[in-house]
Amino acid sequence: MHTVGELLRQWRHRRRLSQLDLALAADVSARHVSLVETGRSRPSAEMVLRLAERLDVPLRERNRLLLAAGFAPRYAERPPGCEALLAAWDAVERVLRAHEPYPALVLDRRWNVVMGNRALDRFLADLHPDLLRPPVNMVRLGLDPRGMAPHIVNLADVRAVLRTRLARQLAKAPDAELEALYDRWLAPGAEDPDEACHPLAAEVVTPMVFRFGGRELRLFSTTTTFGTPLDITLDEIAIEAYYPADAETAAWFSESGAS
Repeated sequence: MHTVGELLRQWRHRRRLSQLDLALAADVSARHVSLVETGRSRPSAEMVLRLAERLDVPLRERNRLLLAAGFAPRYAERPPGCEALLAAWDAVERVLRAHEPYPALVLDRRWNVVMGNRALDRFLADLHPDLLRPPVNMVRLGLDPRGMAPHIVNLADVRAVLRTRLARQLAKAPDAELEALYDRWLAPGAEDPDEACHPLAAEVVTPMVFRFGGRELRLFSTTTTFGTPLDITLDEIAIEAYYPADAETAAWFSESGAS
């Protein structure tokens, strides 16, 4: 089992900071950081959290740091339906509904779908049942040949975007399940050699271009997170909202509605 000093050193190396860099950011001496990392000084809970904040450590891992230092965890992980999260979850549901007729969904840290709006349902209706058994994983759903992959015109571009996003996520906070997902669907060699690439020279963002209902639709996405979460559940979810990238796609959604 790692000591709190060893864990802090790992996070500091992951962020590519020197002891002096971290000390300046946390307003402590570099010597104090060194003493904490080597175990010659036992940090207070407040110091552990101060260093963790400067290192941008996720809330789940901050609890682990506190436990390693001999303190109780500070951050709860409540289920979405619990009373304490009702206001936050109501806000999330309002965002999803307000985004219709365009699709939007909530993802957890492993890209599992927590909830979606009605516009998303119609895109999932004809996919293989195995892919729709909880937890429904968006990476697998998009890249599995039984899922959306056959319908995505620029599959190579979409895979490249997902590869970059998951690689950044793993660099920020390693996770064994997320790493397995990356290795299965996104590691070099995972792609189909026949994957199509779409010309993107005139694009300002990388769209997802796919054929649906006899039409070619072009969508781009935005990601929204809670700005100051103090709960692990809220810290680890993101709202992925899709927007039409051209007038034809916007017209298709307007004509089709969310039903």
